[in-house]
Parts: sequence; structure tokens; C-alpha cells
Amino acid sequence: MCLAIPARIVELEGDKAVVDAMGNRWKARTTLLAEAKLGDLVLIHAGFAISLVDEEEAKETWQLIAEINDFNQTQNRVSG
Repeated sequence: MCLAIPARIVELEGDKAVVDAMGNRWKARTTLLAEAKLGDLVLIHAGFAISLVDEEEAKETWQLIAEINDFNQTQNRVSG
């Protein structure tokens, strides 16, 4: 399964960006989203910014990811 993750652009030079999602940073390209600028929240899929997202949508997604992570950790403790 492939997911698009919301992340904030924290560095931008041309179409090369560094994005941050929940404290995790990685490189991405804004080639497909020419209007993206420093500080924007974007959906990242396969290393590319594919759309702009608003703050509330990003926070909701980050919360869901955190809940899934918590669930997985609980399951690992129970079965391990």
C-alpha cells in the first residue's frame, strides 16, 4: 500500500525540498507542484509533492498515523 504523507517544506532550492512530517525529515521534489513555497504543507508521494494541504487536514492525518503507530506498538508487546 502506498500513502501520501502531509509534510511541511522546511528548505527549498529550485524544485529540491526538505520536508518535515512529525519530526521526520527527508528530501522531496516540488517539480509537480510549481506553486509550492517554503513553509507550505504538501502531500508527499514517492518523493514528490503532489498537492497543497491545509493545516487541519495535515494534523488529522498525523494524528491517525500516531494512533496506528501506538496500536502497532501495543500489538507487538502483546504478541512478543
